[in-house]
Amino acid sequence: MGEDIERLQEILREDPSNFQARRELSVLLANDGFNKEALSNLKYLQKYFPEDADITYNIGIIYEKLKDFAKAEEAYRKAVEISPQADFYYNLGEVLVNLKDWDEAVKAFNEVLKTDSDDSNCYFNLGVCYFNKEELKQAEDNFQKAIDLNPQDLYAHFYLGNIYQEQDLTNFAEDCYKKVLEISPDYSWAYFNLASIAYKNGNIDEAKSNLLLTIEYNNQDIDAYKLLTKISIKDNDVENILIILHERLEKEENGDLFYILAQVYKYIGKTEEYIDFLDKALKNPLTLTYPHKIVEQELEKIKEESGLEPPEEFDEYGSDDEEYFDEEDYDEEGDGEEEDDGEEDDGDDEDDDEDEDDGDEEDDDEEDDGDDEEDDGEEDDDEDE
Repeated sequence: MGEDIERLQEILREDPSNFQARRELSVLLANDGFNKEALSNLKYLQKYFPEDADITYNIGIIYEKLKDFAKAEEAYRKAVEISPQADFYYNLGEVLVNLKDWDEAVKAFNEVLKTDSDDSNCYFNLGVCYFNKEELKQAEDNFQKAIDLNPQDLYAHFYLGNIYQEQDLTNFAEDCYKKVLEISPDYSWAYFNLASIAYKNGNIDEAKSNLLLTIEYNNQDIDAYKLLTKISIKDNDVENILIILHERLEKEENGDLFYILAQVYKYIGKTEEYIDFLDKALKNPLTLTYPHKIVEQELEKIKEESGLEPPEEFDEYGSDDEEYFDEEDYDEEGDGEEEDDGEEDDGDDEDDDEDEDDGDEEDDDEEDDGDDEEDDGEEDDDEDE
């Protein structure tokens, strides 16, 4: 690939007006990740061929890769204005999903279905849009259509499970999550949601088993550690959860996990360790999602009670001792809110990666199927033209 780029660059040095060579070069540069260089060449071509829909479309692809979604939308809209092709509408829909413009995204994907009524990815993305619009019946219908056309679409099964779980149709939700695991046995969010259902139903052993599988496949899932700790304390299984938390923190420090560990030591009455891990939680502010002032107040209070001087930098902040650790509720993970919002791509972008995760994991234990550490359900098979 590098030799081809050098060859085309040499041709253009001798003849800058060789438009075919420049077009080929822009595609190779984009395929090799040289997006800004590819964009420069495509804009050069666009000056001479402003009505060439493919050039404009590929400019949209580059902007999308550069995460400049506003300019990508502008390019894709110009491309469909020149030539209303299904691929152009599809990529426009994807960008609108990233911009969380659900209504306009629905319009774009419906344009695709006018020419290809069997596009399973389109139905999936429509499901994502309706899910985020909280129109769950339409979301359910579209996810089911995606599954009918592509039974191996694990993300559609996962979203469908979330919808059923929200409606307390736990048997149907469990079936969906189990189907996800048949397709992808290491999909940690499915284990977490099965654990949440088991916990709510009082099946403690099943909940613990699925949480252990969750953290086996994704040790970044802090909500899984939170729920596992809560269950372990209620089940008087303190020794094992201490081992699990210490082993995880030996691999990587995390403010939330230090705070959870502090609460375990508080529960068993080990004041020195309780103080130590509260202090460590505060020393990891970037990964501490519990309110810092409350944690500071908690540390100050226990130091005063134990006869230790509180740190001077901690301000007095209220008098009530709120137990954030014990009051959390645990529902399902996955609401389609992440960087990529779970969309599946089948346009002509060149990426094939599947990023999950579009989400932000929330403290109520909804794991998004995006953006954080797992796949957010985005299936890319686009290629530059």
